[in-house]
Amino acid sequence: MGQALRFEAHAFGRPYHAARVRIPARARDTELHTHADFHEFMGVVSGSGEHLLPTGVEQLRAGDVVLVRPSDRHAVRGSAPDGLEFVNVAFPSSAWLGFLDLTRTNPTASWASARRPVTFRATEAIAVFDRALERFQDQPGPYDLVRFWIDLLELLAPADDTAGPGTPSWLAKACTAMRAEDNLRGGVPRLLELAGVSPAHLSRSMRSTYGVTPTAFVADLRLEHAASLLAATNAPVATIATRCGFSSQSYFTRCFTTAHQLSPRDFRHRSQRAFVP
Repeated sequence: MGQALRFEAHAFGRPYHAARVRIPARARDTELHTHADFHEFMGVVSGSGEHLLPTGVEQLRAGDVVLVRPSDRHAVRGSAPDGLEFVNVAFPSSAWLGFLDLTRTNPTASWASARRPVTFRATEAIAVFDRALERFQDQPGPYDLVRFWIDLLELLAPADDTAGPGTPSWLAKACTAMRAEDNLRGGVPRLLELAGVSPAHLSRSMRSTYGVTPTAFVADLRLEHAASLLAATNAPVATIATRCGFSSQSYFTRCFTTAHQLSPRDFRHRSQRAFVP
């Protein structure tokens, strides 16, 4: 079973959370989980391992930098002989998205729309993670988080290669805009309006770029937003179902339970667990 981790459960009012994690070879995997309301960067310091994802396994090695988003369900495993060591820096999604908008970083939103966590190769970036970890141990302020982003992003280039050379900008922008709650309630018809193309063209483009249908994409976004609301608010389940565009609470419960192997109420209870699994 997976759990949804919540930022405030461990950050306790600080602008970000940082930790050095060591996973020996042959140790049990970290628990499969998602993020309710935060993004994180993982900087692999040494060794090697595997990033376990619903879409498959990705290899991790020293010098890799991975951007993990709230929609990503993942776990980590250390590989022989040395296991895996990485620094993990997590921060609220609202702050991150505001920073991207302000600085016009990743303008086609390819990082948000990629099907799996975005991986960069930047060996020199590990020093940036170490500095963020040092600052975290001395009661960091918001400027420390912004400094981490600026220092790191200067090393992660080119900005939009991660979406793939064939990703149309109109599709990336439409998919990102669908994360807004008002758009999400509009479902596939609203996605069509934002894309400005025919249903057939949208379907072909989404299948070739992201490997999903528009219907599946919208369903995944609705469940992702529902998970965030369950973890971060006390709103009734019926209200959350309506806000996310589900036709009824019972239908929402069936869809959510199938996706997370937990009912919405059980998911909300588990989301109060510790931040680092």
